Amino acid sequence: MHNSASRRLFAVTTLRLRPAVICLLLLSLEGAPAFAQGRVFPFQTGPTGVIVHSQFGGQIFGFDIDQNGSEGLLTEATTLSGGRVLAAVETFDQATGKIMKVVTKTTTMDDFLTLGVVGNQVGLVEREHVQGFLNITRSFKTLNPLSSNRFTGSWTPPLQKNDLIISVSRNQGVSRSAVLAYHNVGAGQRFVFGTDVGANTFSPQINLQDPTFASNPQIAYDAIQNTAVVAASDGTVGGPAPKIALANLATGQVTVFNGILGPAPFHQGFINGLAVDADDQIAVTTTEIDFRVEFYDLTTHNGFSVVLPGATGQLQSGSDVAYDAVNKLFLVAQSVSSTGSGSSIHVYDIQGNLVESLNGFNFSNSFNVVPTHIGLNPAIRTGYVDGPAADVSQLQAFSY
Repeated sequence: MHNSASRRLFAVTTLRLRPAVICLLLLSLEGAPAFAQGRVFPFQTGPTGVIVHSQFGGQIFGFDIDQNGSEGLLTEATTLSGGRVLAAVETFDQATGKIMKVVTKTTTMDDFLTLGVVGNQVGLVEREHVQGFLNITRSFKTLNPLSSNRFTGSWTPPLQKNDLIISVSRNQGVSRSAVLAYHNVGAGQRFVFGTDVGANTFSPQINLQDPTFASNPQIAYDAIQNTAVVAASDGTVGGPAPKIALANLATGQVTVFNGILGPAPFHQGFINGLAVDADDQIAVTTTEIDFRVEFYDLTTHNGFSVVLPGATGQLQSGSDVAYDAVNKLFLVAQSVSSTGSGSSIHVYDIQGNLVESLNGFNFSNSFNVVPTHIGLNPAIRTGYVDGPAADVSQLQAFSY
């Protein structure tokens, strides 16, 4: 991580406050037929050997891929002399891993962060413009569509100067997304709102009053109910159960229910990842201390948990969760593998059955600012994850 004032602030304000192991995971998916429990696939799954290299060799600060196209989006940064930063926004080819276009590059103290590919093929990038120590102006640019390989417009959420976005839900194929943010003043009130990024429209902000949601919250979007789903735990060893908030983006109504309390004496710790299957009303989370994956019914608020395969300790906890709506699969990132060497991705069906474990990755980046992210291309069952380079200047393709 470079040492510009901007990035130092970014590290403090947008790091999801994860304990122990914080991973940078970035994925997009490639090739495979419909799944079945225990099925033997007619080709090799796992890393494919295709690697994306950041154009200027900098650390990748966020990436995503277009689930309905052939391109991906990344942002990178590297330190130059005199406290300056080379920061760039780039698109890449999912099939070959080659950089297609440097959309923009700066050599000031500014930074860029990929917030995702959202809606219908819209790339979303945040720019941090450094005007002085702790004086940063944030703006947001869109690539609509991503395949235009250029900024086409601006996204202008109704935020105050000190408001910071924690994350934008990564759902694609529907126009709307959910945003999780907070006021970086006082108690740091967390809030959510809905947006159509492509149309630059917004729903009213909804405050999450329960203080639990100030502790490493994760967000996903239920497009069927038009609901922001937020999961969090206070992370206390042996503390209370996590909580799930369902914030109706049309009415503003917030429903909160208790999640699953892990086994004593340690319980579950922080929630590290969250994804939602809107069609079947299922939410899946990963928890830190008990190295488990939780499956929740969003209608009944009931759930169950499973231990990650072969996991025996906290270091083998899961991090990011992504949902493949085409094949109805949840993919769970595990930075310290319990089924092989390095890192793994575990694939579950919506009933909580383990379908397969993909081994041979290296995305265990404990001290990176940007946490693990899985980006999927479900139609062709392929993906990317950061690595294998330890300096996070690469993305690694895989199939499942």
